[in-house]
Amino acid sequence: MQSSDILFERLSKSKFRSGFTLKGRELEYLKAKGLDTVLSHGRDFINERLKPEQIENDGRQTPMKNHPFFIAQHATGMCCRKCLQKWHGINKGRELTEEEIEYLLFITSVWLKKYL
Repeated sequence: MQSSDILFERLSKSKFRSGFTLKGRELEYLKAKGLDTVLSHGRDFINERLKPEQIENDGRQTPMKNHPFFIAQHATGMCCRKCLQKWHGINKGRELTEEEIEYLLFITSVWLKKYL
């Protein structure tokens, strides 16, 4: 795990990661439900789709639309365990710790706050 400043600098240099923005339904949802609700859903998504030691469909478990947290996951390099390893230094093949989950929620909150 790294500082958010270093991470966001690295992400800004990725054409793919920097291309994600919130708009339309996802932006409306964030504004209507608020950051706390979206992050609560995000915790559930992380626990279900990223936390386990082994993920059967790793690399395909995070949709690219229909929830602001999904968009944020792609924008911040936390859509699958391969990306967690590449962008955040969190190795595959083991369950995520609570500290790592809190870190991922923090990074996602920083990205989402740009839209509030």
